[in-house]
Amino acid sequence: MSSLSTPDSPDALGDAQRAATFASHAAAVRRRERAAQWHLLFLAVVVLGPLVIYPLVRMVLLSLTGPHGGFGFQAYASFFGNPETRGVVGTTLWILFASAGLASLLGVALASLLFFKPFPGARLVTRFLELFVAFPSFLVAFTLIFLYGSQGSVSIGLQRLFNLQAPPLDFLFGVGGVILAEVVFYAPFVVRPTLASFATLDMRLIEAARSLGANGLMVAFKVILPLAWPGIAAGTILCFLLTLNEFGILLVLGSAHLITLPVAIYSSATVDLDLPTAAAGAVVMLMMSLSLYALYRQVNRRKVRGAR
Repeated sequence: MSSLSTPDSPDALGDAQRAATFASHAAAVRRRERAAQWHLLFLAVVVLGPLVIYPLVRMVLLSLTGPHGGFGFQAYASFFGNPETRGVVGTTLWILFASAGLASLLGVALASLLFFKPFPGARLVTRFLELFVAFPSFLVAFTLIFLYGSQGSVSIGLQRLFNLQAPPLDFLFGVGGVILAEVVFYAPFVVRPTLASFATLDMRLIEAARSLGANGLMVAFKVILPLAWPGIAAGTILCFLLTLNEFGILLVLGSAHLITLPVAIYSSATVDLDLPTAAAGAVVMLMMSLSLYALYRQVNRRKVRGAR
């Protein structure tokens, strides 16, 4: 009588086949991992290297270049020691908080209207706002000039309608025009994340709050906002990040007295030809942008984790 544990038994053959299948699968996984590593290395060397990594490293090294070509922090001392730097940073922060704050409030209000109070054409408005983010920012500035500039169609129409001696609208080339253009351009960047956050809400909780006698403000601040705040915060931080780095609108609508950090860096590099000081300012601005981006990623991860 043959033994049940012979190598040729069905159980032994099955174990051998499973072991071979597992080894083949593990080898295929290792090959895919090596291929992914080679692809990442190729991407870093061929694409990110010359386009991103090298310019950033070169900029940092340039900001650390001394007056005689050696290593030093003279560029940072020149940047922070300039008496105009404090005014430039103050102007940058003032425009940033005014523009991004108003754009965030407008974006949340638009998203709330489109989601909770839909009207005929609301879907078309949503699609237009999604398309609007693909427009270049300077195009919005020129559109506002053609409409509300001193020689714009609205301004001339009001002048002829009321028989005025001078155009009634003359505010675009300055702080007012920059804030208006940035609010118009960056509000849609808040609408999309806010709508996505509203879509994850449990509407039964809202209906339960209303059935218990809560009014609209109580529902908004006690139910909707605590549940949707990660998406709203992500859209707001993204708005602040993009507004901080805005340059096209400032170049078109900013006056000679409205100098922000991007304009000051551009002026140092192209007008003063002081590349180390411009690089130092760019590094400072890069640190500010990376800090906002890190905060955005943290809030966005919390939003994704809460949606699961």
